[in-house]
Amino acid sequence: MVYLPGASFRMGSDRHYPEEAPVCTVQVESFWIDRTAVTNRQYAAFVAATGYVTVAERPLDPAQYPGASLDMLKPGALVFTKPRKRVDLRDMHNWWRYVPGTSWRSPEGPGSTIKGREDYPVVQVAYEDALSFARWADKDLPSEAEWEFAARGGLDGAEFCWGDEFRPGGRHMANTWQGEFPHQNTRGDGYERLAPVGVFPPNGYGLSDMAGNVWEWTSDWYAPVRTAAGCCGSGSEAESYDPRQPQVRIPRKVVKGGSFLCAPNYCLRYRPAARQPQMIDSAMSHLGFRCIRRGENAG
Repeated sequence: MVYLPGASFRMGSDRHYPEEAPVCTVQVESFWIDRTAVTNRQYAAFVAATGYVTVAERPLDPAQYPGASLDMLKPGALVFTKPRKRVDLRDMHNWWRYVPGTSWRSPEGPGSTIKGREDYPVVQVAYEDALSFARWADKDLPSEAEWEFAARGGLDGAEFCWGDEFRPGGRHMANTWQGEFPHQNTRGDGYERLAPVGVFPPNGYGLSDMAGNVWEWTSDWYAPVRTAAGCCGSGSEAESYDPRQPQVRIPRKVVKGGSFLCAPNYCLRYRPAARQPQMIDSAMSHLGFRCIRRGENAG
């Protein structure tokens, strides 16, 4: 882990998506944070030690998903499937499929495996799965403010975790999408999907993959509107429900960092200020986490 002394910083952005505004000054206390996202190797050790069963491996409660078909009520998770041609970007069903039998062990569906990918970030983990690992490891999940402070690497107000230029000197600094999302990926950074942790340059604090590769869970409930009084974006559980789906009462947490699926034409969110809501029961191909310990002597 890396120790970060407490400090104030400018959080958010006024230049991109409305949920990132306004920029405001936030104080965080000292904490330690994992250098990388939690890996398949680390998560496997947790499961072996505890017998933990992830949300994606458990039976679903039909009452929580009114109107869902029987196929959708089998244990599983969401898997990114690249379409063969240009599609309507307003409908995420054009590239996301719910695949029964998908879990952290088989992240791309039945028949897939993490063998040989022990040092890749664990994915297909819901919020409870991430928090359970953190508590087992005597750690916690970061708040949104702690995560963003760490991601900035000391570059207060910079566009990216490494500065203001996306590809300094022509070098790819994170695992993102090159080409036209979601049907064309030129793999300019060397990866079609996930990359092992730590293959791209760390930020100024020595932290790897704070942008791209996988979105990362934070502990804050999602609030769609940030105000000067509550600029961390931390709302209440009740505020976090998706107003577009009133029939689905599943609260949402803030996720940060973007992923290998983020592209300028669709999701320019591989930036410290970027934020997105995620239902706490979600398990997806591009969603992972890292942990923290609070306090100067907690490392």
